[in-house]
Amino acid sequence: MITIRTSVASALIAITACAAAQDTGKTPAGAERAGNASGSIPAWPGNEVQQTGWSYGKLRSDNFKYKGDKSTLTIDASNADKYAAMLSPGQLAMLKQVKGYRMDVYPTRRTCGVPDFVAENTKKNAGGIAKIGPDGWSLQEAVVPGYPFPTPANGTEAMWNSKMRYRGVGVEYKNVVTSVSPRKGSTEWIRAGQEFTAFMPWGAKGSTLLSTLPPVEYFAYFAYSSPTALAGQALALTFFLNQPGSETFYYFPGQRRVRRMPTYAYDSPQIGMENQYTLDEPFVFNGTMDRFDWKLVGKKEMYVLYNAFGAYDFKAKFEDIAKPDFIDPGHRRYELHRVWVVEATVKQGMRHTAPKRTFYLDEDSWTLLVADDYDAQGKLAKMREGFAIPVYETGTCDVEAFVQNNLTEGRYVFDMHAAGTGTDVRWITEVTGARYKPGFYTADNLRAVSER
Repeated sequence: MITIRTSVASALIAITACAAAQDTGKTPAGAERAGNASGSIPAWPGNEVQQTGWSYGKLRSDNFKYKGDKSTLTIDASNADKYAAMLSPGQLAMLKQVKGYRMDVYPTRRTCGVPDFVAENTKKNAGGIAKIGPDGWSLQEAVVPGYPFPTPANGTEAMWNSKMRYRGVGVEYKNVVTSVSPRKGSTEWIRAGQEFTAFMPWGAKGSTLLSTLPPVEYFAYFAYSSPTALAGQALALTFFLNQPGSETFYYFPGQRRVRRMPTYAYDSPQIGMENQYTLDEPFVFNGTMDRFDWKLVGKKEMYVLYNAFGAYDFKAKFEDIAKPDFIDPGHRRYELHRVWVVEATVKQGMRHTAPKRTFYLDEDSWTLLVADDYDAQGKLAKMREGFAIPVYETGTCDVEAFVQNNLTEGRYVFDMHAAGTGTDVRWITEVTGARYKPGFYTADNLRAVSER
């Protein structure tokens, strides 16, 4: 064991020695430090300390440095065409199709930074250590936690930056409610209550070669408490860095058994969601990338949800945030930011209900902010937006909460939010407890914890 640790340490020293010098015009994440020519996007201010006075249990928005900001622009159907160049096609469609839908725009605040160890690891990766696997989509090597490709050469590298963004070792919801708006003509929501844990084994503080760790992107655990049709069901999932699909174990209380579900991935509809929600739609994109070719189109300036604390307001009433046709505009804060644009096209010989997708990634944090999905006829079908916020526990930004608008059926999914739940989401930075061990996510353990 001493020999292995010494070898890893020596390798990391060698990486540091050969890493390219940091581009002073770039942030630690690889974004442009400078603002735009008009000044509507300011220069990156550095790693601002946002968490002064905040502790878990308090509303995150109350400690936001710029909570006094006022909206400077409202975009709605009457002026949408004027701002179309700074919107995605899906955003533009929502403005034109949905009565009363609007986007309130606020001053741009570049609040996303990274801890020093993430910045150092990213600098090492910039020296050429990070590598995509020979299959063309898997992540073979990187120094973690850190962005593998701060200057991406293609769409695959850009997407891996998003997947490997630092979020600590885990994210916990004691009470999250997957919400699906009513069918047209109905008032009945789907509201699936559950507890959720995600565990990223590569997210521990420090500097580690990814190849010395298990090839896992993250583990996840869900346990449903409502509605009656789902109560008692539970899942344990493993998403890999180098294997297609996922390893999924599902506990069915009526059968008192755990089933392995090898095809419950990609565009498979999630159980109980009336075909509104697939397995690869959470967090704007979820799961492995093997079914698509990923093209890096470039950058653009775009209005996106940013410093958007409304979806994390656990003290508010759900009905005040989630309206019948869209999330209340007062709980959606938009800002103008530079984003990377990545186009995903389904590979020849593969299939997917959305054979073409466009993703928009924040340049400062690599979080996925917007996605537009097109159906097999090339028609715009869905638009997802992630609620990006500065995370006080980690010193980075993240997207957990997101909304997905079904442009064909007029319904929407609102998930991984804290709205009206009474309990905030929590980012975990230290490995503690059984849920931060791979053994928790096995079939045997899922059965044991589900039958207690």
